[in-house]
Amino acid sequence: MTTPTPPSLLQQLKGSMDTLLVVDVFVVIAGAIWFAVAVTLHSQHIEAPLELFQRLWEPLFTPAIGLLMGAALLSGVLGWWQRRGQR
Repeated sequence: MTTPTPPSLLQQLKGSMDTLLVVDVFVVIAGAIWFAVAVTLHSQHIEAPLELFQRLWEPLFTPAIGLLMGAALLSGVLGWWQRRGQR
């Protein structure tokens, strides 16, 4: 019976990044839902949800969307690089 080898530093880093990106996706989805609800409530003259969303836009949602876009671009480039190397 062999003992399992501990994950390498690179595997741990990849696992942590995957977890961060999953959380980030849910933050972005929650923000989109929140925005839709806030706009609907704004049309009913309930301003608080939209005002809170606007206050959180710069410090929370902008970086979350940027991280998601950056990860998508990096994934695409790495996939292209790996396919290029297999030819």
